[in-house]
Amino acid sequence: MGEKQPPSPPVVRQRLDKWLFFTRLQKSRSIAQKAIESGDVRVNDARITQPSHALKTGDVVVVSLDRRDVTVRVLLAGARRGPYEEARLLYEDLTPAAVPGEKPNAFEQATRERGSGRPTKKERRDVDRLKQGWHQD
Repeated sequence: MGEKQPPSPPVVRQRLDKWLFFTRLQKSRSIAQKAIESGDVRVNDARITQPSHALKTGDVVVVSLDRRDVTVRVLLAGARRGPYEEARLLYEDLTPAAVPGEKPNAFEQATRERGSGRPTKKERRDVDRLKQGWHQD
């Protein structure tokens, strides 16, 4: 009963909007605040609508971006918005990889690989020249 346990390290907490900005998951702090308020951010499967929500190490954050959802685990609190290599140390990416054969989302359907789909003007002229030669024979 008289044994003392070693003091546990203090839990470092940081505002959610600042952390999203420091990790480069959002371009600015105000954009991060708007995303949080609109419900595009979840922490530990709970929808958060307050930019001042305090994150701690180990929290799982899901951010709905334009084209995909990103799932990350908080490793450290940020001190500044540094380069990508520094920001990458603040979280562990848990986003599942895309499954081959999975149906593409609306954005992926709307985009196409270069050289497929509608022909370029040069390709269209080549086709027209080919058709003209074909009809004359």
